[in-house]
Amino acid sequence: MNISGIYVLTSPDRLEECCANLAGLPGVEVHYRDVNSGKIVVTQEADNVSAEVDGLKRIKALPHIIVAEFVNHWFEEDQEMVSEIPPDLDDFEGLRHARVPDYLHK
Repeated sequence: MNISGIYVLTSPDRLEECCANLAGLPGVEVHYRDVNSGKIVVTQEADNVSAEVDGLKRIKALPHIIVAEFVNHWFEEDQEMVSEIPPDLDDFEGLRHARVPDYLHK
């Protein structure tokens, strides 16, 4: 099992809508929201790294999400070895946001 902490940003007027959408995703739980800034902190549980990345892609593709990024990651024994950021992180149908910065691929 993998557990990741994810920082999410939306506009304050869309906060409740985004929190409801996030809470509706499998394995995602909203832990913190700031009504003044639109900041949201969620955790996500996934079976492996690939499922974890797919979950982040789903979050990024939600309406009114400005930013969504991993901030921490914990995993039990995962048989999948990942030595770099998966190249398909930005390749998700419906993803409308900026690509992963080049410096994160180094």
